[in-house]
Amino acid sequence: MNPDPEKPSSGKTKVLILGGTGEMGQWFTRFFKERGYKVTVWGKGGKVEVARKLNVPFASELDAAIPENDIVIVSVPINVTEETIAEVAPKMKAGSLLMDFTSTKVKPVEAMQRFAPAGVEILGTHPMFGPTIPTIRGQTVILVPVKERSEKWFPVIRQLFEEGGAHVEITTAAEHDRLVSVVQGLTHFAYISIGTTIDRLDFDIKKSRKFVSPVYSIMLDFVGRILGQNPYLYALIQMENPGIPEVHEAFIEECEELSSLVRAHDEEGFVRKMKAAARKYDDTAHALRRSDKLINSRIAEYETLLNSVGKVCGFSHVYSGRVHVGTVKKVGPNEVILTKLASKGTSPHIKNKFIKLKLENLRLLSESELREWRREKLVHSVRDISVLIPEGADPEIVLGAVKTDKHLVACQISDIYDGTERTEDKNEIRETGRLGVTYRITIFGDCNADSVEAEVTALLCGLGCRVREKNLKLTE
Repeated sequence: MNPDPEKPSSGKTKVLILGGTGEMGQWFTRFFKERGYKVTVWGKGGKVEVARKLNVPFASELDAAIPENDIVIVSVPINVTEETIAEVAPKMKAGSLLMDFTSTKVKPVEAMQRFAPAGVEILGTHPMFGPTIPTIRGQTVILVPVKERSEKWFPVIRQLFEEGGAHVEITTAAEHDRLVSVVQGLTHFAYISIGTTIDRLDFDIKKSRKFVSPVYSIMLDFVGRILGQNPYLYALIQMENPGIPEVHEAFIEECEELSSLVRAHDEEGFVRKMKAAARKYDDTAHALRRSDKLINSRIAEYETLLNSVGKVCGFSHVYSGRVHVGTVKKVGPNEVILTKLASKGTSPHIKNKFIKLKLENLRLLSESELREWRREKLVHSVRDISVLIPEGADPEIVLGAVKTDKHLVACQISDIYDGTERTEDKNEIRETGRLGVTYRITIFGDCNADSVEAEVTALLCGLGCRVREKNLKLTE
């Protein structure tokens, strides 16, 4: 798809990301680049090295870069979003698009309406995910189009996100801020409060994990997820949405009321509160099933790992993308120990090296992904097996049967010839009326080549073939 329907297909749509050297800015730089956009980044800190790493230009002359771009994205801290819009918007060219990626919408959208020239379109945008998410697929992106100011670009951007697999929600700025005051404001506040409470209690979380329940474990991970990210970002999310103080007051009042019921041993009062909340929630049955699914997926993944001890498995590091492949030696609650396979170029001193990996950082490779890694990275053996196939048999059909062996990288017919065999008189050779075929097999480098060759030979003999001559070991 040509991003801009009015631009020639040969020209790339130009995108300038203000705050492009930040974590979210970098994420969207990669996102737009992968889809054929020409991206330039700018950041207040002047981190040219980040732009270099992303292989995109850094806008050293920002004022000159602004009117050169078709889309300008404001991805800066919430508390400087409005002033950034005020500075940038007037310099944009007619027909271009101004977007913001902040977690509040009323003030940024008002600023874009106020400062962007009439010929510049605007679109409030809020990606409901963080920069640690590997792909937009399955994520929610909220769009806030403005009547008569989003006509050309709104469908383009919506299609862009939806084609990437995102779920796009369309709303108004006011409704966005009201909903997000609970979706983010209450959720983050509650998790951060749990974290600070644990700190106040001087509680040993590591020790508590020995008594862990699935719900407690998942809750701890979500608390840690929030606490481990940029605290300034989360402070601004709490402080910049005008609807959040009201949410805080309601939350604190409820905590105090529930606590007073507990102190008074008012069991019925506590039950009434909980039942009233359940009625309002109106989705407890579905919530139970969804949470069961989350819990069971964790259990299933762990069971898969336990059953993989002694087998070759592959793991992709979620953040670095690095792949580790080896024989699983031991699986613990939080880690897995592998004996790494020796891939091409592996130094002799690290062959059969043990490596310990944290499970929370890993994604188990699928069978097809593991096979592809083994195909590309291992040094394989090649053997020729020459046979006389049964009269009337099709060499290609026999080949298809051989290809089913999971230990083979590849199998092909390297030669077909008229079949001959020696008689009892070793100096006499006679025609057999059967075709002679040489099957060349490439054996995965982590398999025993002699055993696999014997396995394939047995299969061929089982299909009625007769081994014609001593097979050749081509490469090891």
